[in-house]
Amino acid sequence: MTSFMPWLDRTSRAFWRVNGRPVDLAGRHGWLAAPMHDTQTIGDGWLRAAAAARGGTVREDDGGGLLADMSSLDGPDFKASALRPEIRDFYEHTSDWRMEVWAQWSALFRPGGELVSRFFGRRVQQLALPMRPLDVAHGMDSRVATIVGPDGEQLAAGWMRKLRATGEYVYSGCYAPRTLPHSPQPSVHVAFPLEAGNVQVFLRPRATRDGALELTSPAGAFGDNGAYVVVAHDGRAHAARVPIHETFRVYTDSEGTLRTDHVLRLWSATAVRLHYKLTRARTHS
Repeated sequence: MTSFMPWLDRTSRAFWRVNGRPVDLAGRHGWLAAPMHDTQTIGDGWLRAAAAARGGTVREDDGGGLLADMSSLDGPDFKASALRPEIRDFYEHTSDWRMEVWAQWSALFRPGGELVSRFFGRRVQQLALPMRPLDVAHGMDSRVATIVGPDGEQLAAGWMRKLRATGEYVYSGCYAPRTLPHSPQPSVHVAFPLEAGNVQVFLRPRATRDGALELTSPAGAFGDNGAYVVVAHDGRAHAARVPIHETFRVYTDSEGTLRTDHVLRLWSATAVRLHYKLTRARTHS
């Protein structure tokens, strides 16, 4: 079975080359430029190469956040000042927070999710969505490493999440603000490195009237907010938009606890719902 897996991975990348479109990551499609990896097992192995590619270094300090400042997302459709302060604190000082997670799969998508998790996610230590409530009963560890440029400014952040019970990676993503070619409104850009490729999501931010944050990856055209697969082969890259749509709602409940509802859909059908309870583990100066 182990010897079969590299062939399966190569077949998957060939599929996306055939079904994607050629892209110039160093030119007009630079908005899709994001970290990739050079081996099957991902974990956090992509971080240093990603930093070096941008002339930067990796820094891991207390209080590191996915975004250095939420106002980097300010635009015609969003203002960070409209958010509750707890939400800004979570995104700007993510490593100061702990999370508890609950997952619920729909009966229709559970078998497929199990196959992907067993034969891909757990094996490569990336995108290994929890399949059952007991998988996350002991919570999820969260670690943030920032990529900083020569001037010390944060360029991006790596957010690595592991199951506390097993130490296995669930997600390992690169987070940064990014503006799409046909929009004046910055998006939250998340890239999940894979061997010779990545999965990327562009999330549109919105502040609600009660100060909550909504992030969505809706349906749309190539170049709009949404999900993409990018693969590289022989010095060329191909990209395809995929029908994965996500919604995150980050809010405080009636007791002041910070929570997140995360819904992942394939086309219009809900595949999995996740709920996060977020509590501050330490205060920052």
